[in-house]
Parts: sequence; structure tokens; C-alpha cells
Amino acid sequence: MILEHHNKRLGGLFTLTLNEPRFNWQQADRNKLIHILWNHSDKEVMLELDGYPLRLPPESLITTTFYHQVSIEKNARSLVTFSFNREFYCVRDHDAEVSCNGIIFFGAQQQFVTPLNKEYQKKLVLLLEVLKDEFAHKDNIQGEMLVILLKRLIIICTRLAKNQKGLDQNPNEEVDIIRKFNFLVDLHYKEVKTVKEYADLLHKSPKTLSNIFSKTGEKTPLQIIHERTILEARRLLTYTDKNINEIAYELGFDEPATFFKLFKKHLNESPQNFRNKFKASA
Repeated sequence: MILEHHNKRLGGLFTLTLNEPRFNWQQADRNKLIHILWNHSDKEVMLELDGYPLRLPPESLITTTFYHQVSIEKNARSLVTFSFNREFYCVRDHDAEVSCNGIIFFGAQQQFVTPLNKEYQKKLVLLLEVLKDEFAHKDNIQGEMLVILLKRLIIICTRLAKNQKGLDQNPNEEVDIIRKFNFLVDLHYKEVKTVKEYADLLHKSPKTLSNIFSKTGEKTPLQIIHERTILEARRLLTYTDKNINEIAYELGFDEPATFFKLFKKHLNESPQNFRNKFKASA
């Protein structure tokens, strides 16, 4: 079943896909969509995210944005996908409504699989039924109702992710700083390379920033900056034909040697070896 709402005037799109064996993810125009992928079954689903295999266990979910390259195994009937574009609902512009940036969307690090406990399974099942019902109503307020329900879905997923990361035990101010830092890194990692520069953007000292991340058990701010850079380097090495020097300059390095050193430190191999291995396995 594929349910879609189109706002022809604004170009907005919201799609719900479930129990759909015919759906060809690879051929769909997904590049401009944000996704919430929920494995609503008792069997795992295999995904490929940015060139890496990923197992999505039963009753778990993962979120991706238009930055990610996603491939899904054929006949993944159990996968429920909620997909929408910026024209339908822009999470960047409406972060004050859902507080999701830097947690489930536009974070500086690789996405992680979130298991659903019984409480959250029940919430999603109920919300799914309401969404299916709303997709059936073709009237002038359907779009507004679907936006409300999508916001509810995003809030549920954000709360779940905070719980899984242990962030719900920290003061809201500290969680907001972590979110904003992750979001800023995702926006500016190519031109902003130091913790001090991000601390200045947040009007905090580097020491304060590091202490907050240390208290929550998160990776250090510098690790997050480096990992976001490496994540993009992997995408460029995997999905483009740009040479290594071009990639280094695109990622904001004045000297390619600095990029080579950082890449090898994190992945224990050179950028060229990484590319060669991927091509050999493709």
C-alpha cells in the first residue's frame, strides 16, 4: 500500500508506504525526501546506508535525510516508511515545534538504529491507523491534518531517541546545546573545523561545551566534527568520481595531506584504498 498526499501549489509531498512488495526503492525519486523507516515485524530487514550494510531488527526504526544514500532489500514487506520533503514540512525551519534537529535529523554523526519498546510500539501503531484514516479524506484540510500527525510522529521518534541516548535525564538546556552543536556541525563542517569556532557560535566556552558532552556520555565535540567530515568523505569516495585532491578541497582542507592523515586515522586506510575496496565489492 502506497498512500500519498501532494500539495501541487507548493510542491509538498508526504508518502506512507506499508506492506508493499512491488515498491522499488532504488527506482523511486527519493533524493529530496526525509524518511522514518520502521521495521514493524518479527524479522530483520537489510538496508544499505551510505554504502554500508545495516541490519534493522524487528520493531526498530532509523531516520535518514536527503544527504543519505539508502538502498533497501527487495520485498521488504514489513517496512513502514514515512517520507516527506521540505516543501511539505521543513524540520530545519520548524525545529522549535518538534525539537528534532541534531537528534534524529541533521545530526553530525552517522544515524543509529533505535529499538522500540512496547510503549512506543503501541504509540506508533495507533498513530499509523490515524494516518491511514486521514489519507483517505480528500478534502481541503487534509494537508493541515497530515502535518499535525507528522509532527506528532517526529516528536515521538525524538523522545524515543533521547531516551535511548540517555539525554532525557539531562537538563533541557544542556540537551539543546548538544542538539544545536550537532546541527551546526552538519551545516558548517566544511568551513568550520575547530571546537572553539562552534563554541563561539553557541556563545559558550570550549571548556563548557566539552564538559556538557562529557556529562552526557557523548563523543567529544572534536570527534563529532571529525566524524562528520569522514562521513561525507566516504559518500564522495563511494558515489562520485572526484579525485582525492578534489574531495579534500571540497571538504575544506587547504592541504590534501591533512585530509589523508585524518581519513587514515579514523578508518585505518587511505582514501584511495577505501574507494578501491568499495568498487571491488560493488
